[in-house]
Amino acid sequence: MEQKAGPKDVFLQLLNIIALYVSAGMFINLIFSYINIWLPDAVSDNYYTLLAARSSVRWAIASLIVVFPVYIWATWFLNKGYAALPEKREMKIRKWLLYFTLFLAGIIIIGDLVTLIYNLLQGELTTRFSLKILEVVAVAGGIFGYYILDIKNRAPHKIFAYAASLIMLAAIIAGFFLVGSPKEERARKFDDQRVQHIQLLQSEIINYWVKKAALPKSLNELNDSIRGIAMPQDPESGAVYVYEIKDKESFKLCATFNLPSAPENIYYGNENWAHDSGQTCFDRKIDKDLYKPEKPRST
Repeated sequence: MEQKAGPKDVFLQLLNIIALYVSAGMFINLIFSYINIWLPDAVSDNYYTLLAARSSVRWAIASLIVVFPVYIWATWFLNKGYAALPEKREMKIRKWLLYFTLFLAGIIIIGDLVTLIYNLLQGELTTRFSLKILEVVAVAGGIFGYYILDIKNRAPHKIFAYAASLIMLAAIIAGFFLVGSPKEERARKFDDQRVQHIQLLQSEIINYWVKKAALPKSLNELNDSIRGIAMPQDPESGAVYVYEIKDKESFKLCATFNLPSAPENIYYGNENWAHDSGQTCFDRKIDKDLYKPEKPRST
């Protein structure tokens, strides 16, 4: 006998299936980001796309920490209800959602296999692309297989829940090792601000040189209330950045960093601002042919 679905049943079924879709999507996104970081492509990637991949890892981890437990709980709660009232398995909304999930997973698998064969025939199959295809097929295939068994009332619910939970936990832990802890990320953001400050100081020193044909004796000389320019200080400690004149055209700027530069800074050609942890100095020499002092205007 078919069990009629009440509001509680409808909302639980929708919660369960939406949590499944979000969890699967975020897990795929997480693994895609790992692949992009571990196997960078010099043709399509740059420093900013790698930063975006790291940001995507954090968003996926945050989503999985919240949404995946909701899916596990909703699945457990529904299965508990089915054990008490087996006729609930025959609810129309449950069958519609399950068959839609099977349809969606099947379409994804077929589409990925077509894409895989097409790229193989085009001679454009790369390790990075292959791993992404395999990951999508594995996730979609796992969902397809589980819910086929669930429709037949033969799904290994506990084994699936434990296996999926272990995989999710391993993926989330890997993310913390890859992008760092929240404390490390905050320290790195302070370092990014320090690099931006040093870049600003260098730019203002060069501008001073062009205007006056000499290096400023101190950073205070660079303050310009008319242009609204004020020399920045260390964002964490408030200390003044170190500035020293080496000769008429050479100077150095120093800052104290929390962490060494991220590997992508060097990989993508930003070694000009690479730094270690602790105090790092950037030696600069003004090219007089490139930055020619302006001639005094005649009155």
